Amino acid sequence: MDPQKWILSITLICILGVSVFMLSAMDSSSIRTEIIGQLNRVVPDGLGGWSAVLTTPTTATKSGENQKGKLLPVQVNLTTCLPTFGRPGKPVYCCPPRNMLDDPIVDFEFPDPTQTPIRVRRFAHRLDEESIAKYEKAVSIMRSLPYSDPRSFTRQANLHCQYCTGSFLQQHSNLPVRVHKTWIFFPWHRMYLYFHEKILGNLIGDENFAIPFWPWDLPEGMTLPAFYLNGSFINKQRDPTHFPPAVADLDFQLAAGGSTPEEQTDLNLALMYNQMVSGAKTAELFMGCAYKTGEGGDCFGPGTMERAPHNTIHKWVGSEFHTGREDMGVFYSAARDPSFYAHHSNIDRLWEVWRSTHPEMNDPEFLDSYMYFHDENSRLVRIRFRDVMDIDRLRYRYEDVENTWLAARPRPSVSPRLARREIRKREERLELPRSHFGPTGRVLDSTVTVRVVRPREVRSRTRREKEQLEEILVVEGIDVKSDDFVKFDVYVNVVKDTIMSPKYREFVGTFVDIPSGSSVGKKITLKLGISEALEDLEADQDRAIWVTLLPRTENCNKVIVDGLRVEFTRK
Repeated sequence: MDPQKWILSITLICILGVSVFMLSAMDSSSIRTEIIGQLNRVVPDGLGGWSAVLTTPTTATKSGENQKGKLLPVQVNLTTCLPTFGRPGKPVYCCPPRNMLDDPIVDFEFPDPTQTPIRVRRFAHRLDEESIAKYEKAVSIMRSLPYSDPRSFTRQANLHCQYCTGSFLQQHSNLPVRVHKTWIFFPWHRMYLYFHEKILGNLIGDENFAIPFWPWDLPEGMTLPAFYLNGSFINKQRDPTHFPPAVADLDFQLAAGGSTPEEQTDLNLALMYNQMVSGAKTAELFMGCAYKTGEGGDCFGPGTMERAPHNTIHKWVGSEFHTGREDMGVFYSAARDPSFYAHHSNIDRLWEVWRSTHPEMNDPEFLDSYMYFHDENSRLVRIRFRDVMDIDRLRYRYEDVENTWLAARPRPSVSPRLARREIRKREERLELPRSHFGPTGRVLDSTVTVRVVRPREVRSRTRREKEQLEEILVVEGIDVKSDDFVKFDVYVNVVKDTIMSPKYREFVGTFVDIPSGSSVGKKITLKLGISEALEDLEADQDRAIWVTLLPRTENCNKVIVDGLRVEFTRK
C-alpha cells in the first residue's frame, strides 16, 4: 500500500474513532451507526480485522417492526461491536478480537438426559477442600488461555462488559442491546452462567462440575465465602472492610451502617421478603419491563431483585478505594471478579424460587428472543430464552436450602390505627406537593412526601378481585443525570421519620442504580407492588396514601423525578 494512503487512512480512523467514542457517550445510536458506516467506506481492505469489527448493522424498515407492524423478539446484530464507556471518562473496548460471524453458528441442543449427569450447584460456604481445589484449578486454566480463545477468563469477563454497556446493537434497530433494567436480566445471566460453567468443567475434564452459589439472602451465607480470598479467586478490587466476618448489607448505601451482625441479618431478611414476596407479585414487578426490538427495546424499568440485592451486593463487594468501587461495583468490570459468578448463581437460584410459585412467562416475544455464546468446544451457539426456562432440561439444579426470609414479613413501625389518625390530622394542616411535579420534575435533593390519590376501581375491588389484581405505585420519569451510584427508598404512610427502614412495613421498595456506562439520559420507571403493604397498614380502603421518597446517597441531588401515580394490573 502507498505510504501516503496508509497515513491518510490511519488519520481518518483516529478522527472517526474519537467521534464514535463521543457519540457513544451521548447515547446517540443512530448518528453513531452512520459514522461507523462512513468509517467502513474509508478503511482500506488491508486493515481487514478492524473493518470487519466495525460493520454497519442491518436495520429494519421501521425500527424493529416487521411488515405487519408487530414488534419482533430481541436479536443481536453480531456484525457490529462498538467502543463504549465503562463509566464517565472511562472508554472501554471489550469486543472479541475478530468478527464473531467468522465462526459458524449452531443452534442450541439440550443435553441428552440419558448421558448427562445433573450438576448440583452447592452452597459456597459448605464446599469441601477437594471441591474448592477443583474449582480453583479450572479458573487457573481459564486464566491461562489466550484472548483469542473465547473460553479464556478475560473473554468471559468481557462478554458481560459487551452486553451491559451496549457494545452490540439490536438486529432490527439502532438501539443497543442491554441486559439490565429489563426482563432480559434473568435469562441472559442464566445463559451466561450455563456456558461459563460448562467451559470450566470441560477444562478439567469433569462433566459433574458446577459453580457454587453465594446465598447472601440466608443467615448462614451472609458473609463473602472465605475461599475467594485465596489463589486464583483473588481480586484486588474489593473492599477489605467487607471481608469475613462482615455481614453483607443487602440495603447498602455507601455510608457506614453501624448495625450489629444480628441487626443487619434481620434487615436483610425483611428486605428479601419485600423483594421476593410482597413487592414481586407479577412478572413485570419481579423481572422488569418488557424489552422488545425497536421502541420496545428502549424500556428502562428494573425488577425488584435487580435493584436490590443484586445491585447493592455489587457495590458492597467493590473496592471503596477505586472510582465506582470497581471491579464488582461497576458493570463493565464486574465479571473480572470470580465472586461475580457465585453472586449471580444465587440470583439464578432465586429466580427459580420465584418461578415455582408464579405463572410461567408465555410471551412469545420474550421466549423467542435469542442470544449467542461460545460453548465449551468454542462453538458459537444461538440459544433462545425458551431454552433456559427449565433447568432440569439444562441438567443442573441447586442444593436444597431453607429460605428463612419467607417468614420475615415486616410489621408496621406504629399501630396502623394511630398512624392513619395522625395522617388525617396532618392533612388538615399541611399542604403537600402534588403527586405530579410539573414539566421540570422535582430534584431529589431532600426527602419528598406527596399525597397520591388511588383510583376508585382499586378501592372498590371485591375480595376476589383483590386476589387477582395487584396495586402498583409508579414513580415516573426518574432521570439520573450522572453515571453514579444512586439509591433512594420509597415508603407509604410514614408518621415517624426517625423509623425508616426495610425492617418496617411502611417500606415498599428501593431504587438502586449503578454505573453501566451508557444509561445517562434514559428515564427510568420504578414500579412497586403495594397491595400487601396497604393491607398490613390498614390503608387499602383509603382514598389516598402518603408516599415518601427518601434519598440514601449524596448523588440523589442529580436525580429528577417527574411524579407518582397508582395503577393496578392482573397478577
